[in-house]
Amino acid sequence: MSQDDTKLGGSVSCEEDAKRLQDDLDRLDSKPFNPEEVRDIVAALQQPAVFLNMVSDWPALKWNAEYLSHVLHGKPLKFRIGERKMNKVPQFETHCGYVQATLQEFLVWLHGESDVCPGPFASFPRSRYWAYADYKYIAMMFEEKVELFQDVTWSDFGFCGRDGRDSTLWIGSEAANTPCHFDTYGCNLVLQVQGRKRWHLFRPEDTSFLYPTRIPYEESSVFSSVNVVNPDLERFPRFRGARPHVVTLRPGEGDDDEARVGEALTRTVVCALKSADPHAVTASWLNTTEVAVTSHQTNLHYVNLAVQACLDKPNICPPNSAKWGNQSARASSACPKKRKCDSGEGAGQSVAADAARSLAEPKATLTTSIPFGPNLVPVGQAAGAAVQERVSGIPGDHNISLNNSPEAHRCSGRVDCNSKPTGVHKMVMSTDELLNCLVHPDVIRLMTQILLDRQYSP
Repeated sequence: MSQDDTKLGGSVSCEEDAKRLQDDLDRLDSKPFNPEEVRDIVAALQQPAVFLNMVSDWPALKWNAEYLSHVLHGKPLKFRIGERKMNKVPQFETHCGYVQATLQEFLVWLHGESDVCPGPFASFPRSRYWAYADYKYIAMMFEEKVELFQDVTWSDFGFCGRDGRDSTLWIGSEAANTPCHFDTYGCNLVLQVQGRKRWHLFRPEDTSFLYPTRIPYEESSVFSSVNVVNPDLERFPRFRGARPHVVTLRPGEGDDDEARVGEALTRTVVCALKSADPHAVTASWLNTTEVAVTSHQTNLHYVNLAVQACLDKPNICPPNSAKWGNQSARASSACPKKRKCDSGEGAGQSVAADAARSLAEPKATLTTSIPFGPNLVPVGQAAGAAVQERVSGIPGDHNISLNNSPEAHRCSGRVDCNSKPTGVHKMVMSTDELLNCLVHPDVIRLMTQILLDRQYSP
């Protein structure tokens, strides 16, 4: 706290108030889009995009690894360790090693003169392994330095009141990566602070080409069974149809209640079946981001809470799959917090099916025109997904990203869980194979719709 902040009585003059207000207005005027415009753009976008010249005044841009090491002052972080190899199998978190280390120890390992250094990383030569401190919630990391929350200003993107406490921090070495997945609720805004990070982004319509799976289990994350940068096309032939949007972010670039019902249902089914399997080892199916296996009663409690949240939500029509209005579905998808009840044929559409139906609607129906240009760059599609650039090919020693999921804006694509086996052989159904069908995104979406329909019925 500066000396100016400790004035007697804590009073602030009207002149100071006016100056601060004018400074805020001047800062916003210097940006290519104001918060309301950005919010409309984010809601209307039908493809990934990179915002430029929006964060040049953010204090968070100074959050490089050296600065954070000083701020955290020896606080240990959990680093995920993976091998620098190009297998055709995704390197899920359950297949990685883990160490507790400070950022200073990470920097010594990263920039050391020799390939091996003493300390927590001693067993992991830098030439063979990468390290990633991911999923770090800023609210927990900086719980004793809450003033740093204000260094992140998501309100510039139209999400008022959102700052560092609503964000996660990702710090990794070269070649660090996360398996391909999609989040069942929430949209993502990512600010690249240091280094570079390459993103492979797929359209919801490509979901069936990605062979979705819920094992390893993690709330809100549906993983792809395919290593999208080194795919096994014999095992996953449909992946040839996927067309990723690929972009490399550089420094400075930068609550859906129905979906939560689906996640509560998924947790209940996964935990029930895996807990009943005497051969199941928790570490092999529960992702490291999940603390523990929750009991069946606890999971049912979560289902009831999620359903009740839907019932308590104001200004939303009870779902009725027999009445889908195209215009209402489009409006609901573009602005999920502004659903309203309409009379006649457009009223009563299924909330769970809204987002899925909106994918088929032409982009021309959106009310917001996307102002692509020098300050908003669309992420283009690759020619095909069969050949991808190596993850380890990204130059730079390490990267730091800030991630925010400010509000629900979900896209759901059609998924096909059927694939014809090559050759004739006797199929032995395992628990995981059964689960991948039972908690398939299409099945969960239908279960959610049926459950909510039953709750709304008189």
